[in-house]
Amino acid sequence: MKRVLFVCVENANRSQMAEAFARMLGGDSIEVFSAGSQPSGKVNPKAVASMRELAYDLSVHDSKSLDDLPDVEFDFVATMGCGDACPMVRSRKREDWFIPDPKNLPPDEFREVRDLIRDKVRVALEDLGVTSGVGLPGDKGI
Repeated sequence: MKRVLFVCVENANRSQMAEAFARMLGGDSIEVFSAGSQPSGKVNPKAVASMRELAYDLSVHDSKSLDDLPDVEFDFVATMGCGDACPMVRSRKREDWFIPDPKNLPPDEFREVRDLIRDKVRVALEDLGVTSGVGLPGDKGI
């Protein structure tokens, strides 16, 4: 089983959506975590609404701190916007994804960021050898 982690500043938007997509695409073949370098304590309602459009209930997620993570080595870690404030966690592979924080964007632009995250998660999981063959709502032809 592969372990993946998505980190952003507040763990309220980007990393939460990445975690959701990884769960949707990876199923039982991965263990997925998300956290924030400065967690807000709540998931942004815009992120909840955006993922609801794709039949995922993000309202059951909590904003978490890096301190809440298990002390393990991750197979893959993606950071999104936390820069030097994001301490290193043990990982076999790490990528910095330059994805804008969508929290103050209007709905259409928020969806564009959501879809960018979906595409990056899909590629990351494929690189790890995790392929579910699951199509997501909003994919071309679905």
